[in-house]
Amino acid sequence: MGDGNNTEILGKKIFFVHPSALTQNEIVSELAQQEYEVYVIRDTGKMTEILRRYPSSIVFASVDEALQPNDWEVFIRKIMGSSETGNVVVGVIVNTDNDNAKRFYLNTLKVSGGYVPVKPNMERAIRSIMEILKSAEAKGRRKYIRVGIRDDSMATINISLNDKYVNGTIWDISVVGLSCVFTEDPELEKNSLFPDIQIKLQSSILKAEGIIFGSRMSGAEKVYVVVFTQKTDPVVRTKIRTYIQKTLQSKMDQEMEQEMN
Repeated sequence: MGDGNNTEILGKKIFFVHPSALTQNEIVSELAQQEYEVYVIRDTGKMTEILRRYPSSIVFASVDEALQPNDWEVFIRKIMGSSETGNVVVGVIVNTDNDNAKRFYLNTLKVSGGYVPVKPNMERAIRSIMEILKSAEAKGRRKYIRVGIRDDSMATINISLNDKYVNGTIWDISVVGLSCVFTEDPELEKNSLFPDIQIKLQSSILKAEGIIFGSRMSGAEKVYVVVFTQKTDPVVRTKIRTYIQKTLQSKMDQEMEQEMN
């Protein structure tokens, strides 16, 4: 299945295979905050299957973790040697630098996504990975990741209007705004400002300031688009990005379980 047209616009999926706790907590989390679409995968068998569906992806294999060196070699060769997944960018993450391993992955296997030691300098490792991702045009033309969450009953919005609260459900969200549907249409006017919007994302309750950008009909429901203002706390945006990454991960986990069993 080709995904080239979508990735030019929406960007590429980035998979970290068997990352260490340090890699997951530091690198994956930071990339999510930089608006990259990142996933953690701990099943190499299903990883090769998912790459057939998303052959323009980027993979970082933590080759000091989980598998034996020979098994990592088989895994990487399988990806790079297949006509279906040969365009996948494969990089290697190691805990500490090792000249023999570096020569093997760069000169013998010829991985295209680099060789990145995470110790002793994590900041350098993050910079290296971000340079690789930039070179691979991982973001495409999009600036922000938006995720559909209509199926999340714990993603809600609450606004104060005429001294009462109006409740709604969120349909999708990014750090720049959201779309939502209210239980009863409050007939909000375009460009109206709401300085105290309450957003609930699972267990997180966030406050934001937003402007009604517009609305559209979806069947019998009116969908409102809210754009956050610059007064929205950066901490709120951080929490939204974290929620988006966790939601995308959950969707990917479900896809792997449902479609590939």
